[in-house]
Amino acid sequence: MILLVIDVQKGIADEELYAYDTFMDRTVRLIEAARKNHVEVIYFQHDAGPESGLSAGDEAFEIADEVKPQAGEKVFVKTINSCFGNKDFTAYMERQEDKRLMVIGLQTNWCIDCTVKSAFERGYEVIIPEGANSTFDNDYMTGETTYRYYNEEIWPDCFADCVTVEEAIDMMEK
Repeated sequence: MILLVIDVQKGIADEELYAYDTFMDRTVRLIEAARKNHVEVIYFQHDAGPESGLSAGDEAFEIADEVKPQAGEKVFVKTINSCFGNKDFTAYMERQEDKRLMVIGLQTNWCIDCTVKSAFERGYEVIIPEGANSTFDNDYMTGETTYRYYNEEIWPDCFADCVTVEEAIDMMEK
């Protein structure tokens, strides 16, 4: 199993996210559990392009301090929503025998959704821990409605196995 930590960057990991405290607490717990159980942790940073404020060299681009990678953990940069848009990551994953991906991070309706569906289409078993992805309110839905729509309606029994944090940690321990 591999834990993907997607776009938990300083510029978007803030208290305007739906259930921010729960999201950050669960994200930290899952990363700690992965490290403790020798589950590989791979980070992603979204680069929205020059002058976007969310690009290499910008403070907002940096991974949030609460979840910083440790020495030796891989960090990939992506410029589209799906992590599989990074060719180096895709090639790395093709060499892995274990086809289980646990996906956490930001934002539910953008990069998480695209990565979940891309992984599913490539034959990966996708695991989504409850409360370990989040998003903002938008013109059509609140962050809560968006979160619930994907985590309770779109992904379960189709694209991913949506589990509690305790179940996710138990999976890592086995």
